[in-house]
Amino acid sequence: MGPHPAVAAIRLAVRRVLHDVLNDHHRTDRHDGAGRPASDDRAHRATPQEQPAPLVLVACSGGADSMALASALAFEAPKLGVRAGGITVDHNLQAGSGTRAAEVVVRMTALGLAPAEAVAVTVGRAGGPEAAARDARYAALDGAALRHGAAAILLGHTRDDQAETVLLGLARGSGTRSLSGMAAVSGAAGRYRRPFLQLDRQTARKACMVQSLPVWDDPHNADPAYTRSRLRQEGLPALEKALGKGVVEALARTAQLSRDDADALDDWAAEAGRSVRDETGRLECAKLYALPPAVRRRVLRRAVIEVGSPAGSLFARHIEEVDRLITGWRGQGAINLPGRVEAQRQGGRLVIRQG
Repeated sequence: MGPHPAVAAIRLAVRRVLHDVLNDHHRTDRHDGAGRPASDDRAHRATPQEQPAPLVLVACSGGADSMALASALAFEAPKLGVRAGGITVDHNLQAGSGTRAAEVVVRMTALGLAPAEAVAVTVGRAGGPEAAARDARYAALDGAALRHGAAAILLGHTRDDQAETVLLGLARGSGTRSLSGMAAVSGAAGRYRRPFLQLDRQTARKACMVQSLPVWDDPHNADPAYTRSRLRQEGLPALEKALGKGVVEALARTAQLSRDDADALDDWAAEAGRSVRDETGRLECAKLYALPPAVRRRVLRRAVIEVGSPAGSLFARHIEEVDRLITGWRGQGAINLPGRVEAQRQGGRLVIRQG
C-alpha cells in the first residue's frame, strides 16, 4: 500500500524540484566559472569523488507547510544522491522564539537533515513589520546558503500563499509584475525553489497529520495587525463566499499568466532600454515617448533602480510621475523618489540621479 495521497503529492513536488537542481548542478559542473565548457583535460581528471553531491536546504519555521516540505526533502534526497539540510530563522519577535527555534532544529535532525541549524536575526523597521521580517529572513537564508555551499533552498509557499500575494499586489496597484506573485524559482542563480505553489495549504497540513509530524502554528498568522493575516482570515473567505469555491485556484492561474506576460515585457524593456539612450548614456525623451506605455514604464523603473532607488519602496505611482515627464511635459520640476533619487527633464533628456 502506497503513502497517503497528501504525502505522495508533496513528495512528488519535491522530487521534481530536486531533479531540476541536479540538472542545474550537472550543467554547472560541465562549465567553468565563466560559463565556458570545461576543458577535456579537466573533465578527464574529474571523478565522482571529486564532485560532492549538491546540498539542498529547507527553510523550516516549524509550521505545517515547511514541516511537510522538510519531511519530503528528507525522504526524497537520499534516493537521488542529494544531501539535505535545514535552516530555521529565529526572528526574535515573540517570547520563547529561541526555544521554539531549537525545537525545530531537533525535529529537522530527527528527520535526518544535516546540517540543521537555527539562525537568529534582528528585524528592523524599514518597509513595515512584515517587509522587515522578510528582508531579515532572506538575508539569513542567503548567508546560510553561502556558508554551507548550498545549491538551493526550498521554501514552503503554497497555492494559498500565492493567491494572497496576488491579492496584495492587486491592492497596491503595482502592475503585472506584482500580480505575477511568487516565482517557482528565484534569487541569485535560482537559489530559491518553491515546490508547493501548485498544492494547497490543506494538503501540507494533512501530510503532517498522517505522518504524525508535530507542527507549530505561528500566532502572527492569525494576528489582525498584519495585512496578510487579515487577508487570510477575512478577505479570502469573503471572496469565496461571494464568488464561490475556486477563487484560490483562479488567483494562482492569474499569477502564472501574469508572470508569462511580465517576463516577455521585461525582456522587451531590457532591449529597448539600450536603444533609447544617447551617446553619453542619457535617456532621450522622444525615443521613450515612442515606446508602448508598458515597455516605457519598465525602462523607467529599471533606470530609477539602477541609480539607487530601493525596488521594494518603488511603487506604480512613483513611475507614473516620472512617466509624466515624458508624456505630459509642462515644464514641471524634479520628481523625488525613494532612496533620495530624483528624476528631471533637461533639454530633451531624462536625468535620473541621487538627490
